[in-house]
Amino acid sequence: MSGLITRRGLLAGISALGAGAALSACGAKTGGDTSKAAGAKADTSGDTVRVGLLNSLSGTMAISEVTVHNALLLAVKEINAAGGVLGKQLKPVSQDGASDWPTFAEKAQALITDSKVVATFGCWTSASRKAVKPVFERNKSLLFYPVQYEGLEQSPYIFYSGATTNQQIVPALDYLKKQGLTKLYLVGSDYVFPRTANKIIKTYAKANGMEVLGEDYAPLGSTEFATIVNKVRSAGADAVFNTLNGDSNVAFFKEYKSAGLTAKKLPVLSVSIAEEEVKSIGTHYLEGQLTAWNYYQTTPGAANEKFVAAYQAAYGKDKPTSDPMEAAYISVHLWKAMVEKAGSFDVEKVKAASDGIEFDAPEGKVTVDGATQHVHKTARIGKVSASGLIEEVWNSGGPIKPDPYLKGYDWAADL
Repeated sequence: MSGLITRRGLLAGISALGAGAALSACGAKTGGDTSKAAGAKADTSGDTVRVGLLNSLSGTMAISEVTVHNALLLAVKEINAAGGVLGKQLKPVSQDGASDWPTFAEKAQALITDSKVVATFGCWTSASRKAVKPVFERNKSLLFYPVQYEGLEQSPYIFYSGATTNQQIVPALDYLKKQGLTKLYLVGSDYVFPRTANKIIKTYAKANGMEVLGEDYAPLGSTEFATIVNKVRSAGADAVFNTLNGDSNVAFFKEYKSAGLTAKKLPVLSVSIAEEEVKSIGTHYLEGQLTAWNYYQTTPGAANEKFVAAYQAAYGKDKPTSDPMEAAYISVHLWKAMVEKAGSFDVEKVKAASDGIEFDAPEGKVTVDGATQHVHKTARIGKVSASGLIEEVWNSGGPIKPDPYLKGYDWAADL
């Protein structure tokens, strides 16, 4: 299966990156032609309505996405226990994207056409999101996407509840710069998110007195990192910026430690490793390493205490919570608030009602920006502790307004 993922995923990712770059360069929103809607209608006639859950439950990305799926189910359960949405109970319909981007597109269409869902929640990699984006646009159906991503995108039929670039990558670079870590080595998986993120990182570095000393990519699912780690070790960098995804992180950090590299000698800042991945990789490989997210299990507040307790009651006392899980969880609650404000499940009415929707989230108060369909979020830098949890070492002091095209940054004008 991993060979299939690598070949198809890489081709899909490169294709999507090229299309996205061409459109974003002229300031347009990326996406397919929405003028030929397939006309699939959600079924709201009964006492229940279906919601789609679209995640990789198998393949290289299952290490991350299964827990997101669980968090979505938890949110659905909570909403149903509180009376549902507009008096209707939610019936989740799960589809397995299988870590394969064409499969994601196929399953998205099935949720819309066959299951007649009122909304879909899911995807993780940008390659999977790019694959399903034209499906949701063509059908004028809503997708709620819960994971941090590379920005440079808006879609009229996607709400982004994870961080965009100015809420994660840019604050992470600001943090490294303030720590005097100005010589970077970039390591990522070979698809759209890491390549676009690294383009942004190189542009930031050039304008902020930082250097990028090397840049390497590995196919999704790759387990061979000796060559890359040797290049990292000899480059003379101050820090590694890591955009690897999925179980490739396991092999990378094992090789990293085997090569004698530690967080003290050469810190790695990761943007796709959260608490669940720490547990899967092994705390002894990651202790002291840095992460950039908007939420940690250790984030203080009553809302987070309630969320952690509910998740662990449902899935096990030893199960950690993470940023993508939290962003998925809040996406269902945000959709509920939009529907209730609109007084309707109608997609266009829900979109019109979205601006200013607030939720007391585990990460802190979040607010939907209707213009971009992104969410105001607080940036946080964390450090992996000996316990396997991530402890916050810095935050932005409050929610950051989403800026997916980095219009507020002079250095990003040519992206």
